Amino acid sequence: MSKAKATKQTAIDRNEAPEKCLSESVRRSMQSYFDDLDGHEASELYSLFMQEVEKPFFEVVMQHTNGNISHAAEMLGMNRVTLRNRLKKYGLN
Repeated sequence: MSKAKATKQTAIDRNEAPEKCLSESVRRSMQSYFDDLDGHEASELYSLFMQEVEKPFFEVVMQHTNGNISHAAEMLGMNRVTLRNRLKKYGLN
């Protein structure tokens, strides 16, 4: 007996813009965060969001580019020096 390999359906397969999927993922995560607060007040939310999101964001981009900073900077639309500084900030250099 052979098992059919399950394939992961992408946003493009579903005729959705990848940007919309990212936006919806962020929306669901933020809603879940507020639900978990259970009525408690959030503070310094922007700073918290950037700390929680930026490091894994750069980790994934650097993995995708096999550590190529020039390619990653081009993909991100940022200067290589700026990217190096952000990577250093998060200990990803």
